[in-house]
Amino acid sequence: MSSAKLTAFSAIRSSLNQKSTSRTTITCSELDSLFFQCPNLKSFNQILCQMISTGLIKDTYAASRILKFSTDSPFIQIDFAHKIFTTIENSNGFIWNTMLKAFVQRDRAQDAIFMYKSMLKNDFLAIDNYTYPILIQGCSLRFSEFEGKELHDHVVKMGFGGDVYVVNNLINMYSVCGQVGNARKVFDESPVLDLVSWNSMLAGYVLGGNVEDAIFLYSRMPKRNIIASNSMIVLLGRSGRLSEARRLFDEMEEKDVVSWTAMISCFEQNLMYEEALDMFLTMCKKGISVDEVVLVSVFSACSHLLSFKMGESIHSLVTKVGFESYVNLQNALIHMYCRLGDVLAAQKLFNAGCFLDIISWNSMISGYIKCGLVEKARELFDSMPEKDVVSWSSMISGYAQNDSFSEALALFHEMQHHGVKPDETTLVSVVSACAQLAALEQGKWLDAYIRKNGMTVNIILGTTLINMYMKCGSVEDAMEVFNGMEEKGVSSWNALILGLAMNGQVERSLEMFEEMKKCRMVPNEITFVAVLGACRHIGLVEKGRLYFDSMVKDYNIEPNIKHYGCLVDLLGRAGLLKEAEELIDTMPMTPDVATWGALLGACKKHGDKEMGERIGRKLIELQPEHDGFHVLLSNIYASKGNWENVLEVREIMMRHGVVKTPGCSIIEANGVVHEFIAGDRSHPQIKEIEVMLEEMVRKLKRLGYAPGTGEVLLDIDEEEKETNLFRHSEKLAIAFGLLATDAPAPIRIIKNLRICSDCHEAAKLISEAFDREIVVRDRHRFHHFRRGSCSCEDYW
Repeated sequence: MSSAKLTAFSAIRSSLNQKSTSRTTITCSELDSLFFQCPNLKSFNQILCQMISTGLIKDTYAASRILKFSTDSPFIQIDFAHKIFTTIENSNGFIWNTMLKAFVQRDRAQDAIFMYKSMLKNDFLAIDNYTYPILIQGCSLRFSEFEGKELHDHVVKMGFGGDVYVVNNLINMYSVCGQVGNARKVFDESPVLDLVSWNSMLAGYVLGGNVEDAIFLYSRMPKRNIIASNSMIVLLGRSGRLSEARRLFDEMEEKDVVSWTAMISCFEQNLMYEEALDMFLTMCKKGISVDEVVLVSVFSACSHLLSFKMGESIHSLVTKVGFESYVNLQNALIHMYCRLGDVLAAQKLFNAGCFLDIISWNSMISGYIKCGLVEKARELFDSMPEKDVVSWSSMISGYAQNDSFSEALALFHEMQHHGVKPDETTLVSVVSACAQLAALEQGKWLDAYIRKNGMTVNIILGTTLINMYMKCGSVEDAMEVFNGMEEKGVSSWNALILGLAMNGQVERSLEMFEEMKKCRMVPNEITFVAVLGACRHIGLVEKGRLYFDSMVKDYNIEPNIKHYGCLVDLLGRAGLLKEAEELIDTMPMTPDVATWGALLGACKKHGDKEMGERIGRKLIELQPEHDGFHVLLSNIYASKGNWENVLEVREIMMRHGVVKTPGCSIIEANGVVHEFIAGDRSHPQIKEIEVMLEEMVRKLKRLGYAPGTGEVLLDIDEEEKETNLFRHSEKLAIAFGLLATDAPAPIRIIKNLRICSDCHEAAKLISEAFDREIVVRDRHRFHHFRRGSCSCEDYW
């Protein structure tokens, strides 16, 4: 406590212990003038000391004036004011109510309740019809329904139930506490109602979203003022009843800025952005002053319409009328410019902001992420004065969206270390990162975390967990999540059908599709991509054709390029190359390079070198920067021993700056994700890995393994080809997995490219030789290797 306060309190204590004999040098009539001129705490203490020393503090009126000033002044702490209150000898109702009101206004409603209890103990000391409205307001601010009900009982017992001011506060208290029924009971039982009563009851219905009750009450109002009409427009807009809101707006004889703001917000909230802007322009033409609230809605509309010129024009208006320093407007502008892609304009606003809040920082971080400036976002994130869950979630989501999955996981662990509880958005991003990295152990930990904390597994989070388990090859865990979901969406079924097919359980996948239809869940276009994809994994040509036809006939879904691509791939994998090419030629849309690429891959698989060469040439012309097409064509030439054409393709690649994507495999061990590149020697355990590779070769050759050197399409000798084969990324990852993981846990690997036939054969034999299950997720599907066989049945 400051020395000034101590001096004042010492004076108070001494004055109470002795009678004042000093002549009064300050009078009651002078007090208001002195308080009016009082600029700070020091001056206030001088007035207080003089009142104490002269004995004026014992005058009830004078005491009430100094207490009122102390509770209203921003430079006097509430506890200091309460100390003054406790020294007043002849308190009256006004003095008690002043102190109660001060506690409520300073967000200390509990102290007001404590004071009220002391009033009850002192034979209902100074309680009057002004006391209860103050206390009920305190309960409204704290959403204290229990204490509010107790006060209501006291109101009835004390005979204040007919006081309209008390009634109105009770209606409001019950409404904000979500007890609209109790509010209506108070309203109906009140012997006297005024316009505030009707507006309070209507506000309760608006707050609770009770549209029909609000409409009925509004129709019965003896007098509908502008406040009531504005409330109805807000409610109707929130409920999507735009035509009714607009009709009410048009019928209003008198409109204020809130009326226009409410209607514009209705349009903006219901995605009618052009209508929102049109109404705003009409508002401006009529000369109606704009406020901060309407401008926030207008900037939101501009950002959604990507209307850069309109946004800039309204920004100029904001600057002109002097609203630019309002933090909500700054945030709306930052968000708008970020959404419009002008991150420099957003950054300029952010840097110039004087009153930034955490929303400003989060908006700027999201803006950087949207524009792909993840490092800038991280710099800003690290410099934040304080972070909330949105800050962490935005940054983690930003990493996940930009394929920086390891960084997303690392930041999530840092978030845990700081004790910040993740929300659904954070968990969806982190689970997605686990899926991309095949980080099953971390994914399982997240699943357990969600269950342990009693978090609701809604459709989005549940679908993400299913997808994660499926992409980690853990089918039964995915099924457990699916079966445990209270509510399942089409996306949940799609993730399950696609995941089962990817993991080689095609029949089970198609069974789930039939189950989906039995559950009256209508499949969408993504469902049929999953179903057709399931058919292509094991060559179910006839079933695939039937599903393709059913999509059009039974569900009226127009096939898109992905559906045609799946059917082309299905036919091509089955060796029906001519039929696949004919389908491409008759497609109702221009075939994309992915569809041609599927046919090119099929040509290589089935050895149709002539068609493959023709399609390969076409694809290189269509997409000269695509490395995969160059490599496939080069491989076709190499398989024919046509090394001149191989060199020609490589020269084309060099000319266009095309670099072959190196094979990369990822494996998780003990919660750490390890990455291996084909031919890489940078891993810290490379020596142990090479020893394990040698052991793998010895065991495989005992089982009759012969390296498929035909896969090495280079003009080098056989011995060098064998060495090259055993430096493939998946073999390095398998060797590390045998060293770093213990049986019977499966060795789980993700590869960025399609697994080659030699690695596929080797993985089958390694699973037998070392008695370990090996799960490889390549670019197209999963391969579950167990005891010398693969789930794909060598069809991939």
